[in-house]
Amino acid sequence: MQENSSINTGPKRGNRGPMLVSGTLLALLAAGIGFQVWRAEDTKAAEQGNPAAAAGQVSTSDKPVARVNRQSILYQELARECVERHGREVLDNVINRTLIQQACAEAGVAVSDAEVNRKIVEISKKFGLPVDQWEKMLLAERGLSPIQYRRDVIWPMLALEKLAGTEVRITQQMMKEAYVDNYGPRVKARMMVVDNLRRAQEYYEKIRQSPDEFENFVRDYSTEPNSRALGGTVPPIRQFSGAHEELRKAAFKMKTPGEISGIIQVDHQYVILKFEGRTEPVEHDLDDVKIQLDQELREREVQKMVAMTFDELKSRARIDNHLTGESKAPVEQASGTVAPGTGVKTAAGQ
Repeated sequence: MQENSSINTGPKRGNRGPMLVSGTLLALLAAGIGFQVWRAEDTKAAEQGNPAAAAGQVSTSDKPVARVNRQSILYQELARECVERHGREVLDNVINRTLIQQACAEAGVAVSDAEVNRKIVEISKKFGLPVDQWEKMLLAERGLSPIQYRRDVIWPMLALEKLAGTEVRITQQMMKEAYVDNYGPRVKARMMVVDNLRRAQEYYEKIRQSPDEFENFVRDYSTEPNSRALGGTVPPIRQFSGAHEELRKAAFKMKTPGEISGIIQVDHQYVILKFEGRTEPVEHDLDDVKIQLDQELREREVQKMVAMTFDELKSRARIDNHLTGESKAPVEQASGTVAPGTGVKTAAGQ
């Protein structure tokens, strides 16, 4: 399954480290490509009152970045090409970062370089790697340079955590569910994903008539590429977290190997499961793993608050994207109210 899929069944057992460069953070911070694609226009505007430019100094936009035989390739040409190829995702990244910076300035929140460095050390230790090896892995697997990782992932994450400003409360019920998720049985299943209800109903009838052909049907018809290549095999489904709630409920209702679920709607997709049994529970005394579970729960709840806080910031912002022609008006709030979780005072229509 893809990492950011809405029907993600969660990490495999034993892989408990939070991959902080995926999921919510990458979705909200986009690609993090560091091109300064707007510099050409900014430089041109600045030159109007720039004595150095009047004296004949070459502007950034007219500066050669390469030469092929006797023909120069100018910075402006490179900038235009970058905008055409990556402009949308880079601009989304800059917009998101600007939004967070504005909220921090309004709320008096600051994140120091030392805090960023400590967080990187903390994360790299969780994966058993020194910082330099962790950064090399990020560059190789995610295309994130150390500067981009600090600026576009770690700093926004720490800033949003401070803006959320809510103490995490872990209940006994949450602890029990986390214990079952980590050490209790999980459902082993194959899964077909379809993006159209009519087709899902058509395929479901075929599966009911020939359930032994489920794996082949998945390879022929499923729209989820990762599980399709594996004949519908997905990581074992946990009871309380990871996958979509409706998917989890349907999975744990099934009892007999070979049983086919009904059609399960997951957001705008339709899922059919084939039950293949359950994993064996791993016996542990709750007291022995309580500290570890508490830490995992707090990390999960913090990430939820971070996502909620960022959604609140976006809902209150006026964003005009002139590159794509898209605009978003702020959601009106009562004058002088405080957006939940941010501690930032807002005004209606602002």
